[in-house]
Amino acid sequence: MADTYVAHTAADYAQAIESELPQGAAWSREPDGPLMQWVTGCAQIWGDVSAAADTLMFVEADPRFTFEMLPDWEANYGLPDPCLTTVLSLNERRNALLQKITIQGAASRAFFIDFAASLGYAITITEYVPFQFGLSQFGGSHGAFQGPTARFYWTVKVESPRIARFSFGGSSFGRDPFLEITRAEDLECVINRWKPTHTIVLFSYVTHDSSFEFFFPY
Repeated sequence: MADTYVAHTAADYAQAIESELPQGAAWSREPDGPLMQWVTGCAQIWGDVSAAADTLMFVEADPRFTFEMLPDWEANYGLPDPCLTTVLSLNERRNALLQKITIQGAASRAFFIDFAASLGYAITITEYVPFQFGLSQFGGSHGAFQGPTARFYWTVKVESPRIARFSFGGSSFGRDPFLEITRAEDLECVINRWKPTHTIVLFSYVTHDSSFEFFFPY
């Protein structure tokens, strides 16, 4: 049977210190006397230390609930992520820490698609192969991306790019555009950091009108 952890309070320490004191008229146990005031003061110090240890053991040791030790957790795991420059709330920082601890890397489409979803992006991934006689067909999708280096490329199509619209009270005439479509720089940064090193990623941004598309090679 596992041992049960017992938390100790200042009163517990005061009782323990008092029990070790000598007996006699010179060792008065009067609560307001100098001796017992000294005992109470010493016990309070150890009570505070014990309470802090309890917090470290049961709260700060768990990344889901850490508060005081959160900066130390983040330093150990290389957080905040330099790719993610948005100011995060306390819960978002905890979630980022938990994800960093538990994430299992992979080079599959599913891995990158799921990670993009965690950042709020819906993406699709297209991989390419060079045209190969016996395997490819003219007019078919296999080998549609020509050239022997095709196998080193893949495209991440971001279905929902960031759109910033001009707003009265928040934008300025002559300085801010009426509509700005920005790159998902955080997503691009992370994918290019985790992609297989021999590959090149093309980022495609598509509006609701699928006829409009533009690419950003990294």
